[in-house]
Amino acid sequence: MQRRPLTLLFLNPYTNKMRKLVFLLAIIIGYSSLINAQNYNQKEPFAHTFSIVARDTVTGEMAVGVQSHWFSVGSLVSWAKSGVGVVATQSFVNPAFGPDGLKLMEEGISAEKALNQLIEADNGRDFRQLALLDKNGSVSSYTGAKCVQSAHHIIGDNFAVQANMMLNDDVVPAMEKAYIENADLPLAERVVQVLLAAQKAGGDIRGKQSAVLLVVGPDKVAEWQDKKINLRVDDHKDPLPELSRLLFVHRAYDHMNKGDLAVEHGDMALALSEYATAEKMQPENIEMKYWKAITLANNNMLDQALPIFKIVFNKDPNWREMTKRLPASGLLIISENELQSILKQ
Repeated sequence: MQRRPLTLLFLNPYTNKMRKLVFLLAIIIGYSSLINAQNYNQKEPFAHTFSIVARDTVTGEMAVGVQSHWFSVGSLVSWAKSGVGVVATQSFVNPAFGPDGLKLMEEGISAEKALNQLIEADNGRDFRQLALLDKNGSVSSYTGAKCVQSAHHIIGDNFAVQANMMLNDDVVPAMEKAYIENADLPLAERVVQVLLAAQKAGGDIRGKQSAVLLVVGPDKVAEWQDKKINLRVDDHKDPLPELSRLLFVHRAYDHMNKGDLAVEHGDMALALSEYATAEKMQPENIEMKYWKAITLANNNMLDQALPIFKIVFNKDPNWREMTKRLPASGLLIISENELQSILKQ
């Protein structure tokens, strides 16, 4: 019988020799992985990334901002609670660090002590990167010895910046510099500038995909009021400019909400000023224009409202149909004649 070439024994997956070889290799690789794992759970998610935790010493607001080349980084890394603090848990993520860190800080344990407690109890500490900041300004950051390089952190006054799997060692210093140089900005915008500086310095060696920005207040509030800013970009080719855009839109709607509140307090001058600011920020947003017109009509300022209704109806006739439905819901309190004058626009 003709003998097959030796190479075919290795290329043919159905030979007994090949099966034995594959089995032997699997044992070797598995044993090697077990040694290298150093006790971390390989089923745990990983989010190699850069982040910042920070506190505004004037307003007491606290923030955590993150970008990563990983889908939906905001669902893993960032944690925050008003009147308590913020957490960034990254690298080979221990998701329990988020709620556990907040719980410890809520019990009155400082961020520094809470971080030490979490890390000391974690067998996978060498693969972790973690940052905590509490409402009193205590802040701490940790980078495990086996985090993928470039991996560093810097702890500053009421802030910490940290990163792993970066392109170079310039990223974390650039984040610190940006935070210090943008002290005149509101906390949320300041955090975004830090993230942009990290990306400009080199960022994640793999690229970019998702980002998150959370801002909470200094005092405990009802759960539904907890996040003052809660913005996520889960999957985007350029997540930080998108995050910045969303923050700008958020600010515009803040002005709309302040305008509504001013109306409730009977201050139409302030309300119109806030509405005007919102419109200036979002000039193509016809819904903002529409509700401004409704407010004017409800406050006996129909002459000012009619030109706005006309602009809105011309862009989208559905708003005319919406207007017909509002009186029954008590959202438009005008006479039938006034309603008809609006619908004719």
